[in-house]
Amino acid sequence: MSKRTTIRNRSDSISFLVENRSMFVFLVFILLSFLLFIIGLSIGSTIIHPLTVLKELIGIGNGEHAFVIETLRLPRLLLSFFAGICLGISGLILQGIVRNPLASPDIIGITGGGAVAAVVMITYFPTIDITLLPFVAIAGAGTVSFFIYTLAWKKGVTPIRLVLIGIGVQALTGSFITMLMVLSPSYSTSEAYIWLTGSVYGANWGNVLSMLPWMIVFVPLAFLFSRKVNVQELGDDVAASLGSHVQRTRFGLIAISIALAGAAVAFAGGIGFVGLIAPHIARRLVGRSFGSLVPVSALAGGIIVMLADIVARTAFLPLDLPAGVFVSGMGAPFFIYLLYKTRNS
Repeated sequence: MSKRTTIRNRSDSISFLVENRSMFVFLVFILLSFLLFIIGLSIGSTIIHPLTVLKELIGIGNGEHAFVIETLRLPRLLLSFFAGICLGISGLILQGIVRNPLASPDIIGITGGGAVAAVVMITYFPTIDITLLPFVAIAGAGTVSFFIYTLAWKKGVTPIRLVLIGIGVQALTGSFITMLMVLSPSYSTSEAYIWLTGSVYGANWGNVLSMLPWMIVFVPLAFLFSRKVNVQELGDDVAASLGSHVQRTRFGLIAISIALAGAAVAFAGGIGFVGLIAPHIARRLVGRSFGSLVPVSALAGGIIVMLADIVARTAFLPLDLPAGVFVSGMGAPFFIYLLYKTRNS
């Protein structure tokens, strides 16, 4: 029995192979995501029966819980899911082009740039329309990433130089954020701290619709670049000999990673470690083919953030904790484990 299935359009102008195992894992993750959505919409300060939730979603409910489900909980779940998808793919891209299992947008400085820009706006320009925060965070992530890329350039960008400079810049942005929060007024410091921890508290449909275009554009681009990442993982010399434009491809992939990570940071705050954990989960389940890793990493990231947010808002009622606290609780030990595992690499 074949381990792969060919999918093509009628004219055969587009075709690709899908591994049956990857498709099975993908469908399982879709089912798990759906179950988490139902659970997340059901539990909270008000418990709603799952069947009632389903009726409200398909439009045959009595409307008793419509406000809680559609206004308070559903946008929050969708935003956390979208943020996890963006971070999962962003981390996967970085680990692919850097060829380092420890690479992720929060470790090599990308999310740090967005966080600096957002904290500056929150603490020193509180009168500016808060709807501009996503654009400010994305601009900050892009600026710092360009700075990292420029410092790493020396007749091209090598993966090891990129990750080392990124780690240094991330430490620098962390110090700068701490200084900003120490010097800023106390009323804005608490708001900035909650945002930095990573929270989708107060998410609304405007946030969801604002984030959706970033996913619609850049997630498909990650699929299109999947073959080029597979080639790049063989090394720069081998990739160049196979006809791959190494530096141009690397720049495009980094741009995709920046856009996805910046969008996630802008709408969900500084949720860390998702870009580190999700790709490793995907590799364990579907192997190393980038085309298979993209959808599985995306869903793994979405499930991680969504599950963390459900726990954060229900485990300590009536308190509503930032989801980033629970993601870091999982991510930090995992990062230490990876350091130990790769200590001789």
